[in-house]
Amino acid sequence: MGTYETKLWQVTKQHIDREEENVQAAAALLKKREVVAFPTETVYGLGADATNEQAVKRIFEAKGRPSDNPLIVHVAKKEQIEQLVTHISDQAHALIDAFTPGPLTVIMPSNGVCARNVTAGLDSVGVRVPDHPVAKALLEASDLPLAAPSANRSGKPSPTTAAHVYDDLNGRVAGILDGGATGVGVESTVVDCTGEVPVILRPGGVTKEALEAVVGTVKLDASLHDKKEPPRAPGMKYTHYAPDAPLWLIDGDVVFFQAQIDRLREEGRRVGVIASEETSAHLRANRVQTCGSQHDLHQVAVHLYDALRSFDQDEIDIILAETFASEGIGVAIMNRLSKAASKTVQPSE
Repeated sequence: MGTYETKLWQVTKQHIDREEENVQAAAALLKKREVVAFPTETVYGLGADATNEQAVKRIFEAKGRPSDNPLIVHVAKKEQIEQLVTHISDQAHALIDAFTPGPLTVIMPSNGVCARNVTAGLDSVGVRVPDHPVAKALLEASDLPLAAPSANRSGKPSPTTAAHVYDDLNGRVAGILDGGATGVGVESTVVDCTGEVPVILRPGGVTKEALEAVVGTVKLDASLHDKKEPPRAPGMKYTHYAPDAPLWLIDGDVVFFQAQIDRLREEGRRVGVIASEETSAHLRANRVQTCGSQHDLHQVAVHLYDALRSFDQDEIDIILAETFASEGIGVAIMNRLSKAASKTVQPSE
């Protein structure tokens, strides 16, 4: 792929009207089949015209991502979803009405409007309406459905600031719309509504409990609890979310956690830690990164990717991360940490 002089535009949520020319400049590049990174309420996305195969190909080239992975399509409003699918089931309608705009992607039968490399040749497509004013402004200005996976190099932690995007993709994309830090911190929940019972393919910003309150029974895809099962969700097929240094999950109390740190440091390794406020207060390591409270997992989700990325500039040999309760948004947090980790360390029986 060619090298770009990546343009960087600032667009604040409060002053979008004042900075309309920046949104229009980014939209103009999208209409020319270029790729542009932009903020959503979950993470930054790397957008291209979802109806054009050449434009979408540039996403894969920029990310260094295999093209056999489907992409999520973003639209400005829920009324546009029906332009991309053959039909919307009653369950899909109910979920869209309840959680759109927001961090929910619904998989429905594709009508073929989206390019084949968006759907990875499947007969279904995942669509969502982002709940971020900058994303909405860009979608409206471009008047395009945008295929937009996370705006990072493939395998790296997803970006929650424009600086993360710039670190990964400067020179590889046409532009970056800097709309500040994102809100939810982990990607959208992906729900497959092509069968009789909705199935969560990727846990995210909308919890299983919230979905079930709207449509009743919702299943978890087998790959989320059985690593032998191949994942079916966009972005979940390959190693993902990993920082530069190896990451181990520590599933034990504070005393056990500190013992692992001490053992590794005795071996001459520089140890970094990602932990809650409650745990980090009791740990001694080369560097300890706090990511929120055990009692507010939404804040942990917001800070998770920034914490993972924060070690990339350090001379840290290994990162040890706390495990969190797998309930509510904790399911998404542990899904991402498990994908990033090379092993889990637990006390022996």
